[in-house]
Formats: sequence, structure tokens, C-alpha cells
Amino acid sequence: MPKVVVMHAVEEIDRWLAGHAERVAAIEAGSGSNVTDFVAADGGTNIAITADVADLEALNSMLAAPSPEVVAAMQAHGVVPPLTVYVQA
Repeated sequence: MPKVVVMHAVEEIDRWLAGHAERVAAIEAGSGSNVTDFVAADGGTNIAITADVADLEALNSMLAAPSPEVVAAMQAHGVVPPLTVYVQA
């Protein structure tokens, strides 16, 4: 099962961190597990999320065309596009 890293900016770190449970649920719905959040060591507003992903196509589909619920959660958490996705080689 490959590990995926998703990186993007957020409006406010504390607001984004408060949405952890919703973020985990959304990633798990896209076949992810072991979701971990990371914040920039320099105190900036860039973040990273890692997850083990069983179905890369499902996750890619979710990110390419997110459901209205996922879009609403991203907006509520202050996600700033674009999202950069890395997949374990």
C-alpha cells in the first residue's frame, strides 16, 4: 500500500488543525488510512498530510472532482489550493 503526501497552504494553522477528524474521515472515504498531519517548522501556513492509500484511483478521483461535502470541508478548514500530491515510488 503506497504512502501519499498531500501538501498545500492553509489560511490559519489552528483552524486547519481543528478539522482533523473531518479530514481523516474524508481521506478514509478515499481509501486512505494512517492519516497524519504536519505543519511547517518555520511557523508558516504550509502543511502536509500523509496517508497509506489502498486505491490510488479512488483518492485521485476524490481530489480531482471532490464532492460538495469535501469542498465545503476544505473551505471550512481554510484550505488554499493548489494541492500537490506525491505518491511513494
